[in-house]
Amino acid sequence: MTKGSRGAEARALRQEDRMDLFEAMRERRSIRGFTDQPVSRALMEEILTAANMAPSSMNTQPWHFHVLTGEVLENVRRGNTERMLGGVPPSREIPAHGKYEGVHRDRQVEIAKQLFAAMGIAREDAERRQDWVMRGFRQFDAPVSVVVTYDRALNDHGPVAIFDAGAAVHGLVLAAWAKGLGAVINGQGIMQSPVVRECAEIPEDQVILTCVALGWPDRDFAANDVKSVRRDVAENTSFQGFDAEGQGRRLRREAAE
Repeated sequence: MTKGSRGAEARALRQEDRMDLFEAMRERRSIRGFTDQPVSRALMEEILTAANMAPSSMNTQPWHFHVLTGEVLENVRRGNTERMLGGVPPSREIPAHGKYEGVHRDRQVEIAKQLFAAMGIAREDAERRQDWVMRGFRQFDAPVSVVVTYDRALNDHGPVAIFDAGAAVHGLVLAAWAKGLGAVINGQGIMQSPVVRECAEIPEDQVILTCVALGWPDRDFAANDVKSVRRDVAENTSFQGFDAEGQGRRLRREAAE
C-alpha cells in the first residue's frame, strides 16, 4: 500500500467515525430500565477514557468519576431511599433552587407525560407515581452509577467547572450508547449528598455534581422507548454575517498604510 493510499484510507475512516458520532448523537435517548447483567470494569474504563477527552476551560479538567457498583451502590440506594421516605430534606452541593417556569416548565411536564403514558401510570395513581420518583433515588436500579464531582479548589470558577464537567458527562453517555449500554443523567441520585459521599468515600475536596445511572437496557421496559422531543434548531439558533449563499468568510484585514 502506498503512502497516498494509506492517507486516503485514514481519511475515509475518520469520515466514517464522524458519521458514527452524528448517528449516536441523533439516536441516543435516556434509559431508565436495566437488566441485571453486570458491566465490566474494562468496559467502563474504555467509556470513561473517551469521556475524559472532553474540552475544558484552560484545560483544567475539573471532573472526577466515581464508579459505583455492587454493595457500595446498594448502600447508596438504601441510604437515599431511607432518608427521602423519612422526610429528610434534599441536600445537594450545587445550586438547584426553585421551579421551572414558562416554556421550560412545559417541557418538563411533556416528558413526564410521555414517560407516564409509556408506563401506563394514570394521573390519579399516586402510588405508582411515587414509586416512579423513588426509582430515581434508587439510581433507577442500574448495575452501575457514575457519580461526577469537580475539584472544590475551583469553587470561585464554579459555573465554568460545572460547564466543563457537563461536557464530560455528555461524552460519557454518548460513549456508553456507542457501546450498546444505556444511561440516564440522574440528579435525583445525589439528592442526599451526605449519603453518597460517605458510601462512595468521596473526599471533601470534591463537590458532588450529579450522577449517571448506567447498564444494559431492558428491552421490555416501556419507558426506554421514549425519546424526548427536541425543538427545531431554527428556534434556538441565530446566524449573523453570512453572505447571500450562506457562506461564512473571514474578511481580509486592510494592509496598514
